[in-house]
Amino acid sequence: MNPVFLRETFELALRGKGQTSPNPMVGAVLVLESEVVGRGFHTYGGMSHAEIRALEEAERRARGATLYINLEPCSHHGRTGPCADALIAAGVTRVVAAMEDPNPRVAGEGFRKLRAAGVEVEMAHEFTAEAEKLNEDFVHFMRTGRPLVTLKTALTLDGKIAAPDDNRGWITSERARARVQLLRHHSDAILTGVGTVLADDCLLTDRTGLPRSRPLLRVVADSQLRIPLDSKMVAGATEDLAVVTTSAASEDRRRALESRGVKVLTFNGPAGRTDLRRIVEWLGEEKRLSLLVEAGSMLNWAALDSGVVDKVFFFYAPKILGGLESLPMAGGTGRRRRMDAILLQDIQVHPVAQDEFAVEGYVRKEM
Repeated sequence: MNPVFLRETFELALRGKGQTSPNPMVGAVLVLESEVVGRGFHTYGGMSHAEIRALEEAERRARGATLYINLEPCSHHGRTGPCADALIAAGVTRVVAAMEDPNPRVAGEGFRKLRAAGVEVEMAHEFTAEAEKLNEDFVHFMRTGRPLVTLKTALTLDGKIAAPDDNRGWITSERARARVQLLRHHSDAILTGVGTVLADDCLLTDRTGLPRSRPLLRVVADSQLRIPLDSKMVAGATEDLAVVTTSAASEDRRRALESRGVKVLTFNGPAGRTDLRRIVEWLGEEKRLSLLVEAGSMLNWAALDSGVVDKVFFFYAPKILGGLESLPMAGGTGRRRRMDAILLQDIQVHPVAQDEFAVEGYVRKEM
């Protein structure tokens, strides 16, 4: 096994970022006698899987070749035929893969089919953790049926997201905000609260200009349907805006929003709020693999407290607001005892700009 070729499959897979959902990112490299004869990566709009593109490039040189790939070749009929069958038919003699497909419809069946046809299969276990990280939203979805939920926020070093009087200007730099746009581009849906819409009249769109497999779905938690009909979000809705409310909301407001192309859902939660767990379940039913939460202090805490948040991505600026009136990242009642604090693990710190950094971590779930 040559790690250089397997490393290239990761680089190829990343070229499909934002373009593969609800499928995973996959890169494939065909090697014959130490020479690369075919390369491919998957994009949803392009239909063909990475393996098929590599085979098409290699043509007859695929016979006797080794396929390097970051994810097990599929074995079932979906939008395309099974890649395992195509590899066998092309005469590929060896497959080196970084991980087994977590999709229950595959889950080792592709490897079994290849071995039954006499194709040697080698697992590169030293690359498995990296392969799972690369497609963490797809892996999470296949194992839970729910999207991977990331809570993103920009905050001062003392944990504040808003000042009490005047919030003109930005907390973080232009470079940090560009990174946020990439997070949006890598997400299938984005969630905010109506308070953020009322305060900022935001759009919450993907402004990277990069190609996507489908539009970013914007979701607003709005228990009383207070979102203005003339807000930028509603005015620009093109079947990419869902407002989640409760049964206490006005039917007239519901009809007015629906007439403007907004999808209105009723998910009753505790204390007259929308049910965040049900929102996440619904997104799973819609095969949305990832959800980015960009909201205010109250919704941030509600998301954390409800247990729907899987990971955090916090952008820190070299600033201090202080005071008791400046809003913290997560408001609400919080946890009353230090021993009950929400715990994070697998922390990574990413440099962003001079004196700015981002913290990425995963919420430790109770078993």
